[in-house]
Amino acid sequence: MIRPAIFVALSISIFSLSPVAGADKRYGPGVTDTEIKIGQTLPYSGPLSNLSSFGRVEAAYLKKINASGGINGRKVTLISLDDAYAPPKTMEQVRRLVESDGVLAIVGSMGTPTNLAVAKYLNGGKVPQILLLASSAKLDDPENLPWTTTFMMPQAVEAKIYADYILRTRPDAKVAVIYQNDDLGRGQLAGFKAALGSKASSLIVATAVYDVTEPTIDSQIAALRASGADTLFHASNARFAAQALRKAHELGWNVQHILLSGVSGISTVMRPAGLAASTGAITALWLKSPEDPTWDADDGMKEYRAFMKEWAPNEAIESSVFEYSTAQMIVEILKNCGDDLSRENLINQATHVHGLQLSMFLPGVTINISPSTRIGWKKARMARFDGSRWLLLDEIDGN
Repeated sequence: MIRPAIFVALSISIFSLSPVAGADKRYGPGVTDTEIKIGQTLPYSGPLSNLSSFGRVEAAYLKKINASGGINGRKVTLISLDDAYAPPKTMEQVRRLVESDGVLAIVGSMGTPTNLAVAKYLNGGKVPQILLLASSAKLDDPENLPWTTTFMMPQAVEAKIYADYILRTRPDAKVAVIYQNDDLGRGQLAGFKAALGSKASSLIVATAVYDVTEPTIDSQIAALRASGADTLFHASNARFAAQALRKAHELGWNVQHILLSGVSGISTVMRPAGLAASTGAITALWLKSPEDPTWDADDGMKEYRAFMKEWAPNEAIESSVFEYSTAQMIVEILKNCGDDLSRENLINQATHVHGLQLSMFLPGVTINISPSTRIGWKKARMARFDGSRWLLLDEIDGN
């Protein structure tokens, strides 16, 4: 148990004296003149294995970057490990990445409960834990988690967009909520209630909860239908959102569905649920959609399509835009580090992003991250599904 710690200490001492760490260069673990090694955990197995596309698309994007010379002359090595969306497994894999693989940082790991499980460990070791694909406010905590940033619209921000929409367009709605029994679902429900304010108790007429291990949520949807609700807010993942849409349609429940942006994919949710069952659903979007002809002539869309065709031909082009955008963000931050690839400078760059317009984000939705707030963006645009594509509504919402 002692030998690995001694090895790490000796490695650091030798490294600090080596010529590569010259006056103009500062390197943290996992960095040399030719390589930047980063790590992440994703659910490649288990009930949420569909989310593993993030790791595959990001790896493909970094392969493309490496083929064109890398980032400031260094190739990026991404070590992406399976945690099955199980926090104990996440801790095991993250320890391996940090203590055995010697990565510079944990980048783009998936999930609220999984990232929370390792946040204290990583912050205690001053290991950057950045661009997390999690929406919990618990991870936006600069005081207690100064080495952590996220890259997803926070639950409270997104929930407020939906609450504001209901208050503006359906002030007399009878709202039911189906939510996932974890930080994702409970956090969205809490944010939704908070944003409705004093109207929450009168507008929300029923709630139902499910665990990700359940085979179906048919009974929950039947119970919510019996409540007399005319609006259904889905605080759920893609699999169960599709189930809920389909079951409501089978029951003849003509309800206004409101979907989280992350579970609004046409190929992953709307088609599996049935296009007729999905027609009329509402969501908030911040990304351009390859299934919307509005963007066919857009330069960013053309670049995305070309990338997917050449570098990720086996991935779904319709539903990989966020994966692609996350990969772009990883490259942007590493590029901005220049030759100072210390952990300190990496977290500094990750928390100093101003007005960045990514190519596949909707115009006007820019990335702004500071040391005091790690929320990447706070705006989106409401959209309605017409049976074949999402039609953008109104102007950009948010603050």
